[in-house]
Amino acid sequence: MRNTQQGFTLIELVVVIVILGILAVTALPKFIDLSSDASEAAVEGVAGALSSASAINYAARKSNVANGMAVTDCVSTGGTNGIGALLQGGLPAGYTVATAVIAANTSVSCVVTKTVGGATANASVTGIP
Repeated sequence: MRNTQQGFTLIELVVVIVILGILAVTALPKFIDLSSDASEAAVEGVAGALSSASAINYAARKSNVANGMAVTDCVSTGGTNGIGALLQGGLPAGYTVATAVIAANTSVSCVVTKTVGGATANASVTGIP
């Protein structure tokens, strides 16, 4: 009678474990610090929304002075009377906008900061009286 092999040999198991270890060592660092990437993406999203709101406000105000609202500084972008008010729900909690004066019909990069984590991004805001 002939004996047939059942199961795996010790060498085969060790090779599989080594291969899995190598894969884990190469892939694990990519997933360890995702929170900082998420924080940066979130603040860039808010900055992009402020830039878009500024462009829409500028176009509306240029077409008719009764539309939109005046923008003369970056801080008004985050307040209740500025560009932040054009965002649905206003500027999200946990974000601040740095102070900078904006002359009429000029664009300025306003720095948006996430208070937790300190991630920053620039929002292009155009001033309009």
